[in-house]
Parts: sequence; structure tokens; C-alpha cells
Amino acid sequence: MSITKDSKRLEKRLKAIPGDVLDGLRPALVKGAQDIADAMETLVPEDTGDLQNTITVTGPNDTTPAYAAGGGKRTAGPQQALVTVGSPEVRYGHIVEFGSVKTEAQPFMRPAFRLKKAKVMRRIQTAVNKVIKKAGKP
Repeated sequence: MSITKDSKRLEKRLKAIPGDVLDGLRPALVKGAQDIADAMETLVPEDTGDLQNTITVTGPNDTTPAYAAGGGKRTAGPQQALVTVGSPEVRYGHIVEFGSVKTEAQPFMRPAFRLKKAKVMRRIQTAVNKVIKKAGKP
């Protein structure tokens, strides 16, 4: 299943939960995105370190950096955290990830997501359970 489909499915489920409960969930979303970003930083090829230094987490309701894909136009939803790669000077993350005619692919984004997905989903589930139990107490 793709990241986008997982995110949309989770967002749909979370929209059914009251707003104050979602406020307790957002730190887990940002922490999960940061875990994925940290894994990406570990896995990215380090020729100069330039690409590694451009990995950014955008939290709920924030807008991605202007230089990201669709940059400055994509605002994370209230139940989303986004990870972007690149800067005005370093615009080749997709080439490193997928390769080109002249260079072999050196994936780091998708493997980082696959490595951290289960942990992030457990963290989110734990946060959901915790805030729902707390909201249910008088």
C-alpha cells in the first residue's frame, strides 16, 4: 500500500474523532515523521552531505518548504506530517532515489519508510488509544 493511500485512510478514520482528541495525537504524527526523516538521513548516500541536510519534516497544518515538490503549495492536513527532501541548491533527491539514464538508483526514501512504518503506526495507535481513554474519563 502506498504512503498516500495509508495517509488518506488514516485521515478519514481520524476525521471521525473529536478535535480535542486529535490535539493529543499530533505529537505522535510529528514524531513518526521525524523517525522516518532520521532513517532517511541515515540511509541517504553521503557524497557531500548536502542532500542529507535538506530532509525536512512539516507538521500538521504547516506548509512544505517552497523548494519541495509542489513546494509552498502543499499544506499538511490536520492529521498529517510530511517529510520532504531538497533545497534551492539541492534539487536531485528524486534522481538519487530512482536513478537516471546516467546514474544508478540509490534508494533511501522508500526504504526508510518501510523500515519505520510499523513503529510509526504503533506509536500512532498508542496515542489514539491513550487520548480516547483520557477523553472518555469524567
